[in-house]
Amino acid sequence: MSFLNTLGSIFDYQALLILLIRAGVALLCLSVHELCHGLAAWKLGDPTARRAGRLSLNPLRHIDPLGFILLVVAGFGWAKPVPVNPNYFKKPKQGMAITALAGPCSNFVMSILSAALLSLLYALGVGATEAGFWVMAALAVMMWLNLGLGVFNLFPIPPLDGSKVLFSFLPDRIYNAILRYERYIMILLFALVFFGVLDTPLSYLMNLLANGICTLTGLPMGVLAVLLNYIYA
Repeated sequence: MSFLNTLGSIFDYQALLILLIRAGVALLCLSVHELCHGLAAWKLGDPTARRAGRLSLNPLRHIDPLGFILLVVAGFGWAKPVPVNPNYFKKPKQGMAITALAGPCSNFVMSILSAALLSLLYALGVGATEAGFWVMAALAVMMWLNLGLGVFNLFPIPPLDGSKVLFSFLPDRIYNAILRYERYIMILLFALVFFGVLDTPLSYLMNLLANGICTLTGLPMGVLAVLLNYIYA
């Protein structure tokens, strides 16, 4: 018994559980996001993602180790991009835009579903038990992380999904010119994230949408805030 007590003093099991929740939710969010990119491209006639084995919920097919770790620890991360060949699309730019939108849309749907289930569990008083509390905490993280991924990826900055939507409205000459410099713009994106330039607009949009989702699902914002503060404190 003394040995078990010693182990308990060494390991913070609640901290470990919080880490597992954040990691598990991140795996699911990223996997669904990338799967939906692949499914959209496939439905539009591009078999590239299917041939690459990316039409799967298996996280091992989608996860970039560094991007995953950063998402769990810092809240900013990425997965391996799904390969897409726009030459298969009847309208390449429009096909790329639809394929790009599929990822963030999946995140918003998951965020709403998580909030709806969380609202139901709260109404049923499930949080009164320890197990129920952790389930509700996981759903709160699911809602918030999906919301963050959806909003962030819609920023019209290459290589984010929002840029593909923006490009669909640009003339081919400008579109092709931007694509040539995409890797350099990506460096700029990392700089904007590192220096916190995007923090204010991202936080504003996330809170605005969170309020809307809570109103839609009947979830009290205070409940969401308490759960998120516990996980991200």
